[in-house]
Amino acid sequence: MAFINIANLKKSYGPLEVLKGIDLQVQKHHVVCLIGASGSGKSTLLRCINSLERIDSGTISIGGDIVSGPGVDVDNLRRRVGMVFQSFNLFPHMTVLENISFAPKTLLKEPKAAAEERARLLLERVKLDHRANFYPDQLSGGQQQRVAIVRAIAMQPEALLLDEITSALDPELVAEVLDILRELAAEGMTMILATHEMQFAREVSNLVVFLEQGALLEQGPPEQIFGNPQQERTRAFLKQIVEAGRI
Repeated sequence: MAFINIANLKKSYGPLEVLKGIDLQVQKHHVVCLIGASGSGKSTLLRCINSLERIDSGTISIGGDIVSGPGVDVDNLRRRVGMVFQSFNLFPHMTVLENISFAPKTLLKEPKAAAEERARLLLERVKLDHRANFYPDQLSGGQQQRVAIVRAIAMQPEALLLDEITSALDPELVAEVLDILRELAAEGMTMILATHEMQFAREVSNLVVFLEQGALLEQGPPEQIFGNPQQERTRAFLKQIVEAGRI
């Protein structure tokens, strides 16, 4: 049984149907990359999984537990599934150390010393231990995004959702963020990423999912999607990516 199971998921904003009956299964310890043009529904799908958007119909389950619909314990869901955003979303009035240790202390009720010790170990891992007492506006964009990832994994989630986390970064900063994701993938973290980083998707993902205007048009292992896509629209999208020099 899939660890994350999405069945016939639909979501509309008024008359605009942004997710048109999505069916997706994510195995534990796998990396799934969502690709497609802007506005294809990638971010909305991630936000629905983490209950940041209320779905209209369908079901989402994680580890066999239904996590969509009325009565869902949203706080518990977000402890199990972390999310990292394009815009970092760090607390500007807190230091890096405080940003990372805040949720474990308040939601997991960890002692301050234990939460901060783990935060320091995680910062050391991403080579930012020397920035523990800095504030977000004293960091580069790449450093802020690395802190945002560390803040998410400090909650020891079962899975991570990552929404275009490199799209706001200068090109030279992208690599340092992707390196962290490669490490997490190698350690077996279950991840679903909406991304325009095609080479990363090709190298690291177990499953690539192509979305087009709210529909899941094609999915498969990266060698199939990038090497022999079955749908004409997928081929056209990837042709544009190649011509733009992004793969």
